[in-house]
Amino acid sequence: MSAVFQPALLRAHLPAFFEGQAPASRAFSAQYAAYRQLYGLPPVDGLQSRLGWVSAGGRRLALQGWWRASARATLLVLHGYYDHMGLYRHVIDWALAQDLAVLACDLPGHGLSEGAPASIEDFAEYQQALKALLASAQQLGLPEPWHMLGQSTGGAILLDYLLHKAPRPALGQRILLAPLVRPQDWRRARLTYHLLRPFVQQIPRRYSENSADRAFLDFVQRDPLQARILPTAWVGALARWIGRIEAARPTDQPLLILQGDADRTVDWRHNLGVLSEKFPAAETLLLPGARHHLVNEAPEQRQRLFELLAARLG
Repeated sequence: MSAVFQPALLRAHLPAFFEGQAPASRAFSAQYAAYRQLYGLPPVDGLQSRLGWVSAGGRRLALQGWWRASARATLLVLHGYYDHMGLYRHVIDWALAQDLAVLACDLPGHGLSEGAPASIEDFAEYQQALKALLASAQQLGLPEPWHMLGQSTGGAILLDYLLHKAPRPALGQRILLAPLVRPQDWRRARLTYHLLRPFVQQIPRRYSENSADRAFLDFVQRDPLQARILPTAWVGALARWIGRIEAARPTDQPLLILQGDADRTVDWRHNLGVLSEKFPAAETLLLPGARHHLVNEAPEQRQRLFELLAARLG
Protein backbone atom coordinates (compact mmCIF):
# COMPACT_ATOMS: atom_id res chain seq x y z
CA MET A 1 0.00 0.00 0.00
CA SER A 2 1.46 3.38 -1.02
CA ALA A 3 2.08 6.06 1.59
CA VAL A 4 -0.04 9.21 1.90
CA PHE A 5 1.95 12.34 1.15
CA GLN A 6 2.73 14.28 4.34
CA PRO A 7 4.67 17.49 3.58
CA ALA A 8 6.05 17.88 7.11
CA LEU A 9 7.37 14.31 7.09
CA LEU A 10 9.09 14.70 3.73
CA ARG A 11 10.66 18.00 4.85
CA ALA A 12 11.90 16.38 8.05
CA HIS A 13 13.63 13.55 6.16
CA LEU A 14 14.91 15.55 3.21
CA PRO A 15 18.60 14.69 2.74
CA ALA A 16 21.34 17.11 1.78
CA PHE A 17 21.38 17.33 -2.01
CA PHE A 18 25.15 16.85 -2.22
CA GLU A 19 25.63 14.42 0.64
CA GLY A 20 27.02 11.73 -1.65
CA GLN A 21 25.67 8.23 -2.02
CA ALA A 22 24.34 7.75 1.50
CA PRO A 23 21.28 5.46 1.43
CA ALA A 24 17.94 7.26 1.72
CA SER A 25 15.86 6.62 4.82
CA ARG A 26 12.76 4.46 4.49
CA ALA A 27 10.55 7.43 5.46
CA PHE A 28 12.12 9.62 2.78
CA SER A 29 11.77 6.97 0.08
CA ALA A 30 8.10 6.41 0.89
CA GLN A 31 7.29 10.11 1.04
CA TYR A 32 9.29 10.92 -2.10
CA ALA A 33 7.27 8.28 -3.98
CA ALA A 34 4.00 9.69 -2.60
CA TYR A 35 5.08 13.22 -3.58
CA ARG A 36 5.91 12.17 -7.15
CA GLN A 37 2.62 10.33 -7.47
CA LEU A 38 0.51 13.22 -6.18
CA TYR A 39 2.06 15.74 -8.56
CA GLY A 40 2.53 13.45 -11.55
CA LEU A 41 6.30 13.97 -11.64
CA PRO A 42 8.49 11.76 -13.86
CA PRO A 43 9.36 8.30 -12.52
CA VAL A 44 12.95 7.85 -11.44
CA ASP A 45 13.47 4.76 -13.59
CA GLY A 46 15.70 5.51 -16.58
CA LEU A 47 16.60 8.96 -15.26
CA GLN A 48 19.17 10.50 -13.01
CA SER A 49 17.02 12.24 -10.41
CA ARG A 50 17.63 13.76 -7.03
CA LEU A 51 15.69 15.65 -4.36
CA GLY A 52 17.38 17.25 -1.35
CA TRP A 53 18.21 20.48 0.35
CA VAL A 54 20.89 23.10 -0.25
CA SER A 55 21.71 26.09 1.92
CA ALA A 56 20.81 29.60 0.76
CA GLY A 57 20.58 32.71 2.89
CA GLY A 58 20.67 30.78 6.15
CA ARG A 59 17.79 28.44 5.31
CA ARG A 60 17.34 25.11 3.59
CA LEU A 61 15.95 25.20 0.06
CA ALA A 62 14.52 22.08 -1.57
CA LEU A 63 16.34 21.37 -4.85
CA GLN A 64 15.30 18.82 -7.44
CA GLY A 65 16.78 17.65 -10.72
CA TRP A 66 16.12 15.22 -13.55
CA TRP A 67 18.53 14.39 -16.38
CA ARG A 68 19.84 11.74 -18.72
CA ALA A 69 23.46 11.17 -19.65
CA SER A 70 22.54 12.21 -23.20
CA ALA A 71 21.26 15.67 -22.18
CA ARG A 72 22.40 18.31 -24.67
CA ALA A 73 21.69 21.38 -22.48
CA THR A 74 19.99 22.33 -19.20
CA LEU A 75 16.77 24.12 -18.24
CA LEU A 76 16.84 25.94 -14.89
CA VAL A 77 13.30 26.65 -13.66
CA LEU A 78 12.10 29.40 -11.32
CA HIS A 79 8.48 29.02 -10.24
CA GLY A 80 5.87 31.67 -9.47
CA TYR A 81 4.41 33.00 -6.23
CA TYR A 82 2.48 30.34 -4.27
CA ASP A 83 3.90 27.67 -6.63
CA HIS A 84 6.44 24.92 -6.07
CA MET A 85 8.33 22.36 -8.17
CA GLY A 86 5.53 19.82 -7.99
CA LEU A 87 3.27 21.98 -10.16
CA TYR A 88 5.72 22.10 -13.08
CA ARG A 89 5.35 18.55 -14.43
CA HIS A 90 4.35 19.77 -17.90
CA VAL A 91 7.58 21.78 -18.19
CA ILE A 92 9.66 18.91 -16.84
CA ASP A 93 8.11 16.35 -19.19
CA TRP A 94 8.54 18.66 -22.18
CA ALA A 95 12.16 19.49 -21.33
CA LEU A 96 13.12 15.84 -20.87
CA ALA A 97 11.52 15.03 -24.23
CA GLN A 98 13.74 17.78 -25.71
CA ASP A 99 16.79 15.99 -24.21
CA LEU A 100 17.34 18.75 -21.66
CA ALA A 101 18.42 18.31 -18.06
CA VAL A 102 16.11 20.08 -15.59
CA LEU A 103 17.03 21.67 -12.27
CA ALA A 104 14.65 23.63 -10.05
CA CYS A 105 14.23 24.71 -6.44
CA ASP A 106 11.31 25.64 -4.22
CA LEU A 107 11.65 29.33 -3.34
CA PRO A 108 11.89 30.41 0.32
CA GLY A 109 8.57 29.88 2.08
CA HIS A 110 7.26 27.70 -0.76
CA GLY A 111 6.79 23.98 -1.25
CA LEU A 112 9.37 21.92 0.64
CA SER A 113 11.72 24.82 1.41
CA GLU A 114 12.16 26.51 4.76
CA GLY A 115 10.80 29.96 5.49
CA ALA A 116 7.61 31.71 6.62
CA PRO A 117 4.81 30.60 4.27
CA ALA A 118 4.77 32.68 1.06
CA SER A 119 6.74 35.46 2.75
CA ILE A 120 10.08 37.21 2.54
CA GLU A 121 11.38 40.46 3.97
CA ASP A 122 13.22 41.50 0.80
CA PHE A 123 13.35 40.27 -2.79
CA ALA A 124 17.13 39.94 -2.36
CA GLU A 125 16.31 36.62 -0.65
CA TYR A 126 15.15 35.31 -4.02
CA GLN A 127 18.51 36.22 -5.52
CA GLN A 128 20.18 34.03 -2.90
CA ALA A 129 17.98 31.15 -4.04
CA LEU A 130 18.94 31.78 -7.67
CA LYS A 131 22.61 31.89 -6.70
CA ALA A 132 22.25 28.50 -5.02
CA LEU A 133 20.49 27.10 -8.10
CA LEU A 134 23.29 28.26 -10.41
CA ALA A 135 25.99 26.98 -8.08
CA SER A 136 24.26 23.59 -7.88
CA ALA A 137 24.06 23.33 -11.68
CA GLN A 138 27.81 23.95 -11.81
CA GLN A 139 28.57 21.45 -9.06
CA LEU A 140 26.51 18.79 -10.83
CA GLY A 141 28.31 19.51 -14.09
CA LEU A 142 25.04 19.88 -15.98
CA PRO A 143 25.55 20.45 -19.71
CA GLU A 144 25.75 23.97 -21.10
CA PRO A 145 24.13 26.13 -22.22
CA TRP A 146 21.91 26.66 -19.19
CA HIS A 147 18.59 27.99 -20.42
CA MET A 148 16.61 29.77 -17.72
CA LEU A 149 12.82 29.85 -17.48
CA GLY A 150 10.92 31.96 -14.96
CA GLN A 151 7.13 31.98 -14.53
CA SER A 152 5.62 35.19 -13.06
CA THR A 153 7.60 35.89 -9.85
CA GLY A 154 10.22 33.47 -11.18
CA GLY A 155 10.51 35.77 -14.20
CA ALA A 156 10.87 38.73 -11.85
CA ILE A 157 13.79 36.99 -10.13
CA LEU A 158 15.46 36.38 -13.47
CA LEU A 159 15.05 39.93 -14.77
CA ASP A 160 16.39 41.32 -11.48
CA TYR A 161 19.46 39.11 -11.91
CA LEU A 162 19.97 40.22 -15.51
CA LEU A 163 19.63 43.92 -14.65
CA HIS A 164 21.86 43.96 -11.59
CA LYS A 165 24.33 41.06 -11.83
CA ALA A 166 26.97 39.88 -14.30
CA PRO A 167 25.25 36.85 -15.88
CA ARG A 168 27.26 33.66 -16.15
CA PRO A 169 28.74 32.89 -19.58
CA ALA A 170 26.98 29.50 -19.46
CA LEU A 171 23.53 31.09 -19.80
CA GLY A 172 21.60 30.38 -22.98
CA GLN A 173 18.03 31.55 -23.52
CA ARG A 174 16.52 33.74 -20.79
CA ILE A 175 12.78 33.08 -20.86
CA LEU A 176 10.15 35.06 -18.95
CA LEU A 177 6.61 33.66 -18.85
CA ALA A 178 3.97 36.24 -17.83
CA PRO A 179 6.66 38.10 -15.83
CA LEU A 180 5.79 40.06 -12.73
CA VAL A 181 6.73 43.72 -12.55
CA ARG A 182 3.49 45.16 -11.24
CA PRO A 183 0.48 43.00 -10.36
CA GLN A 184 -2.99 43.89 -11.59
CA ASP A 185 -4.64 46.75 -9.64
CA TRP A 186 -1.32 47.59 -8.01
CA ARG A 187 -2.33 51.08 -6.85
CA ARG A 188 -5.29 49.69 -4.93
CA ALA A 189 -3.23 46.84 -3.51
CA ARG A 190 -0.51 49.23 -2.34
CA LEU A 191 -3.07 51.49 -0.65
CA THR A 192 -4.63 48.49 1.09
CA TYR A 193 -1.18 47.40 2.23
CA HIS A 194 -0.42 50.76 3.84
CA LEU A 195 -3.80 50.78 5.58
CA LEU A 196 -3.49 47.22 6.91
CA ARG A 197 0.21 47.05 7.74
CA PRO A 198 -0.03 48.57 11.26
CA PHE A 199 -2.74 46.10 12.26
CA VAL A 200 -2.32 42.73 10.52
CA GLN A 201 0.54 40.51 9.36
CA GLN A 202 -1.47 38.52 6.84
CA ILE A 203 -4.80 38.32 5.08
CA PRO A 204 -6.59 35.30 3.60
CA ARG A 205 -5.47 34.36 0.12
CA ARG A 206 -7.85 34.98 -2.77
CA TYR A 207 -7.64 32.30 -5.45
CA SER A 208 -7.73 33.63 -9.00
CA GLU A 209 -8.88 32.16 -12.32
CA ASN A 210 -5.31 32.26 -13.66
CA SER A 211 -5.71 29.33 -16.07
CA ALA A 212 -8.37 27.89 -18.38
CA ASP A 213 -7.45 24.41 -17.12
CA ARG A 214 -10.25 23.73 -14.60
CA ALA A 215 -8.57 20.58 -13.28
CA PHE A 216 -5.47 22.62 -12.39
CA LEU A 217 -7.52 25.32 -10.64
CA ASP A 218 -9.38 22.71 -8.62
CA PHE A 219 -6.16 20.92 -7.68
CA VAL A 220 -4.49 24.11 -6.43
CA GLN A 221 -7.23 24.61 -3.87
CA ARG A 222 -6.57 21.07 -2.52
CA ASP A 223 -2.79 21.16 -2.87
CA PRO A 224 -1.17 20.46 0.54
CA LEU A 225 1.88 22.58 -0.37
CA GLN A 226 -0.13 25.75 -1.03
CA ALA A 227 -0.03 28.70 1.37
CA ARG A 228 -3.51 29.93 2.32
CA ILE A 229 -2.47 33.47 3.25
CA LEU A 230 -1.01 36.63 1.74
CA PRO A 231 1.59 38.06 4.15
CA THR A 232 1.77 41.86 4.28
CA ALA A 233 5.57 41.54 4.54
CA TRP A 234 5.66 40.09 1.02
CA VAL A 235 3.58 42.97 -0.36
CA GLY A 236 5.97 45.45 1.25
CA ALA A 237 8.96 43.62 -0.24
CA LEU A 238 7.25 43.71 -3.64
CA ALA A 239 6.66 47.47 -3.36
CA ARG A 240 10.35 48.13 -2.71
CA TRP A 241 11.38 45.73 -5.49
CA ILE A 242 9.13 47.41 -8.08
CA GLY A 243 10.86 50.72 -7.43
CA ARG A 244 14.26 49.06 -7.80
CA ILE A 245 13.36 47.44 -11.14
CA GLU A 246 11.66 50.47 -12.66
CA ALA A 247 14.69 52.63 -11.77
CA ALA A 248 17.25 50.17 -13.21
CA ARG A 249 19.40 51.11 -16.18
CA PRO A 250 18.67 49.33 -19.48
CA THR A 251 20.80 46.44 -20.71
CA ASP A 252 21.42 45.09 -24.20
CA GLN A 253 21.09 41.47 -23.04
CA PRO A 254 18.74 39.21 -25.04
CA LEU A 255 15.46 38.12 -23.51
CA LEU A 256 12.45 36.09 -24.62
CA ILE A 257 9.09 37.15 -23.13
CA LEU A 258 5.87 35.18 -23.57
CA GLN A 259 2.70 36.81 -22.34
CA GLY A 260 -0.98 35.87 -22.51
CA ASP A 261 -3.34 38.67 -23.49
CA ALA A 262 -6.09 37.35 -21.16
CA ASP A 263 -3.85 37.64 -18.09
CA ARG A 264 -5.65 39.25 -15.12
CA THR A 265 -2.96 38.56 -12.52
CA VAL A 266 -0.23 40.97 -13.64
CA ASP A 267 -0.55 44.39 -15.27
CA TRP A 268 0.95 42.97 -18.43
CA ARG A 269 0.61 46.05 -20.64
CA HIS A 270 2.49 48.18 -18.12
CA ASN A 271 5.00 45.39 -17.53
CA LEU A 272 5.79 44.91 -21.21
CA GLY A 273 6.37 48.65 -21.52
CA VAL A 274 8.87 48.56 -18.66
CA LEU A 275 10.63 45.49 -20.06
CA SER A 276 10.88 46.92 -23.58
CA GLU A 277 12.65 49.93 -22.07
CA LYS A 278 14.98 47.87 -19.86
CA PHE A 279 15.66 45.17 -22.48
CA PRO A 280 15.48 46.82 -25.94
CA ALA A 281 16.81 43.62 -27.56
CA ALA A 282 14.02 41.49 -26.05
CA GLU A 283 11.70 39.41 -28.22
CA THR A 284 8.09 39.53 -26.99
CA LEU A 285 5.43 37.03 -28.08
CA LEU A 286 1.76 37.51 -27.20
CA LEU A 287 -0.35 34.38 -26.78
CA PRO A 288 -3.96 35.19 -27.71
CA GLY A 289 -6.47 34.02 -25.12
CA ALA A 290 -3.86 32.74 -22.65
CA ARG A 291 -4.19 33.59 -18.98
CA HIS A 292 -1.45 34.00 -16.39
CA HIS A 293 -0.23 30.53 -15.39
CA LEU A 294 1.23 29.65 -18.77
CA VAL A 295 2.94 26.44 -17.67
CA ASN A 296 -0.44 25.16 -16.43
CA GLU A 297 -2.75 26.63 -19.04
CA ALA A 298 -5.28 24.62 -21.05
CA PRO A 299 -3.65 21.91 -23.24
CA GLU A 300 -3.89 23.83 -26.51
CA GLN A 301 -2.22 26.87 -24.95
CA ARG A 302 0.54 24.73 -23.42
CA GLN A 303 1.15 23.08 -26.78
CA ARG A 304 1.55 26.47 -28.44
CA LEU A 305 3.88 27.62 -25.65
CA PHE A 306 6.12 24.56 -25.94
CA GLU A 307 6.20 24.78 -29.74
CA LEU A 308 7.49 28.34 -29.47
CA LEU A 309 10.09 27.34 -26.87
CA ALA A 310 11.24 24.31 -28.87
CA ALA A 311 11.80 26.49 -31.93
CA ARG A 312 14.10 28.76 -29.93
CA LEU A 313 15.93 26.11 -27.94
CA GLY A 314 16.34 23.62 -30.79
